[in-house]
Amino acid sequence: MTPNELANACAQRMWSQDTASQNLGMRLGLVETGRSTITMVVIETMTNGHGICHGGYIFTLADSAFAFACNTYNQVTVAQHCTVTFLAPAHLGDELTATAQERSRQGRSGLYDVTVKNQDGKVIAEFRGNSRTTKGTILPE
Repeated sequence: MTPNELANACAQRMWSQDTASQNLGMRLGLVETGRSTITMVVIETMTNGHGICHGGYIFTLADSAFAFACNTYNQVTVAQHCTVTFLAPAHLGDELTATAQERSRQGRSGLYDVTVKNQDGKVIAEFRGNSRTTKGTILPE
Protein backbone atom coordinates (compact mmCIF):
# COMPACT_ATOMS: atom_id res chain seq x y z
CA MET A 1 0.00 0.00 0.00
CA THR A 2 1.38 3.43 -0.94
CA PRO A 3 1.53 6.22 1.67
CA ASN A 4 -1.46 8.01 0.07
CA GLU A 5 -3.44 4.76 -0.09
CA LEU A 6 -2.74 4.28 3.62
CA ALA A 7 -3.81 7.87 4.30
CA ASN A 8 -7.10 7.33 2.46
CA ALA A 9 -7.79 4.00 4.16
CA CYS A 10 -7.26 5.66 7.56
CA ALA A 11 -9.52 8.54 6.55
CA GLN A 12 -12.32 6.24 5.40
CA ARG A 13 -12.14 4.28 8.64
CA MET A 14 -12.24 7.47 10.75
CA TRP A 15 -14.99 9.04 8.61
CA SER A 16 -17.20 5.99 9.08
CA GLN A 17 -17.22 6.71 12.83
CA ASP A 18 -17.11 10.54 12.78
CA THR A 19 -20.72 11.40 13.58
CA ALA A 20 -19.77 14.89 14.81
CA SER A 21 -18.43 16.04 11.43
CA GLN A 22 -21.11 14.19 9.46
CA ASN A 23 -23.97 15.64 11.53
CA LEU A 24 -22.68 19.15 10.79
CA GLY A 25 -22.92 18.40 7.08
CA MET A 26 -19.16 18.25 6.51
CA ARG A 27 -17.87 16.48 3.42
CA LEU A 28 -14.47 14.83 3.38
CA GLY A 29 -12.47 15.78 0.31
CA LEU A 30 -8.81 15.26 -0.53
CA VAL A 31 -6.74 13.16 1.82
CA GLU A 32 -3.03 12.65 1.26
CA THR A 33 -0.19 11.92 3.64
CA GLY A 34 -0.17 14.83 6.10
CA ARG A 35 -2.89 16.75 4.26
CA SER A 36 -6.69 16.88 4.10
CA THR A 37 -9.56 19.02 2.89
CA ILE A 38 -13.07 19.19 4.37
CA THR A 39 -16.00 21.40 3.33
CA MET A 40 -19.11 22.57 5.16
CA VAL A 41 -22.02 24.86 4.25
CA VAL A 42 -23.04 27.41 6.88
CA ILE A 43 -26.68 26.73 7.77
CA GLU A 44 -29.07 28.83 9.85
CA THR A 45 -28.47 26.92 13.08
CA MET A 46 -24.75 27.82 12.83
CA THR A 47 -25.32 31.59 12.91
CA ASN A 48 -24.90 33.68 16.05
CA GLY A 49 -26.50 36.86 17.39
CA HIS A 50 -24.61 38.95 14.83
CA GLY A 51 -26.04 36.94 11.94
CA ILE A 52 -22.67 35.41 11.06
CA CYS A 53 -21.28 31.90 11.50
CA HIS A 54 -20.44 31.16 15.13
CA GLY A 55 -16.68 30.78 15.53
CA GLY A 56 -17.09 27.42 17.21
CA TYR A 57 -18.35 25.90 13.97
CA ILE A 58 -15.42 27.34 12.02
CA PHE A 59 -13.04 25.96 14.67
CA THR A 60 -14.75 22.56 14.47
CA LEU A 61 -14.36 22.47 10.68
CA ALA A 62 -10.66 23.33 10.96
CA ASP A 63 -10.20 20.82 13.80
CA SER A 64 -11.76 18.06 11.70
CA ALA A 65 -9.42 18.80 8.79
CA PHE A 66 -6.51 18.80 11.26
CA ALA A 67 -7.61 15.42 12.62
CA PHE A 68 -7.75 13.81 9.19
CA ALA A 69 -4.35 15.24 8.20
CA CYS A 70 -2.54 14.06 11.32
CA ASN A 71 -4.08 10.58 11.28
CA THR A 72 -2.76 9.60 7.84
CA TYR A 73 0.02 7.36 9.19
CA ASN A 74 -2.19 4.68 10.80
CA GLN A 75 -1.26 5.84 14.30
CA VAL A 76 -3.99 7.14 16.61
CA THR A 77 -3.23 10.85 16.90
CA VAL A 78 -5.09 13.48 18.89
CA ALA A 79 -4.98 17.25 19.36
CA GLN A 80 -2.65 18.46 22.07
CA HIS A 81 -3.08 22.22 21.56
CA CYS A 82 -4.90 24.32 18.96
CA THR A 83 -5.33 28.01 18.23
CA VAL A 84 -7.47 29.84 15.72
CA THR A 85 -7.43 33.38 14.37
CA PHE A 86 -10.65 34.59 12.78
CA LEU A 87 -9.90 36.95 9.89
CA ALA A 88 -13.29 37.53 8.23
CA PRO A 89 -16.89 36.56 8.94
CA ALA A 90 -18.59 33.62 7.29
CA HIS A 91 -22.24 34.08 6.36
CA LEU A 92 -25.35 31.94 6.01
CA GLY A 93 -25.03 29.85 2.84
CA ASP A 94 -21.24 30.17 2.57
CA GLU A 95 -19.41 26.99 1.64
CA LEU A 96 -16.30 26.81 3.79
CA THR A 97 -13.28 24.71 2.91
CA ALA A 98 -10.64 23.81 5.47
CA THR A 99 -7.30 22.69 4.08
CA ALA A 100 -4.89 21.13 6.57
CA GLN A 101 -1.18 20.78 5.88
CA GLU A 102 1.50 19.08 7.96
CA ARG A 103 4.38 21.42 8.81
CA SER A 104 6.46 19.18 11.07
CA ARG A 105 6.32 15.67 12.47
CA GLN A 106 8.97 14.63 15.00
CA GLY A 107 8.59 11.57 17.19
CA ARG A 108 5.11 11.64 18.74
CA SER A 109 4.50 15.36 18.04
CA GLY A 110 3.22 17.11 14.94
CA LEU A 111 2.46 20.65 13.82
CA TYR A 112 -0.32 21.39 11.32
CA ASP A 113 -1.69 24.56 9.72
CA VAL A 114 -5.27 24.80 8.51
CA THR A 115 -6.65 27.56 6.32
CA VAL A 116 -10.42 28.04 6.12
CA LYS A 117 -11.70 29.81 3.00
CA ASN A 118 -15.16 30.58 1.67
CA GLN A 119 -16.44 29.76 -1.81
CA ASP A 120 -14.84 32.95 -3.21
CA GLY A 121 -11.40 32.03 -1.87
CA LYS A 122 -11.53 34.62 0.92
CA VAL A 123 -9.59 33.50 3.99
CA ILE A 124 -11.98 33.22 6.94
CA ALA A 125 -9.63 31.76 9.56
CA GLU A 126 -6.16 30.38 10.19
CA PHE A 127 -5.79 27.48 12.62
CA ARG A 128 -2.65 25.87 14.03
CA GLY A 129 -2.77 22.49 15.72
CA ASN A 130 -0.21 20.52 17.68
CA SER A 131 -0.80 16.78 17.63
CA ARG A 132 0.30 13.92 19.82
CA THR A 133 0.45 10.28 18.76
CA THR A 134 -1.00 7.84 21.28
CA LYS A 135 -1.10 4.06 21.48
CA GLY A 136 -2.95 2.09 18.85
CA THR A 137 -3.63 2.08 15.14
CA ILE A 138 -6.60 3.21 13.09
CA LEU A 139 -6.67 0.17 10.82
CA PRO A 140 -6.55 -3.37 12.19
CA GLU A 141 -3.07 -4.81 12.05
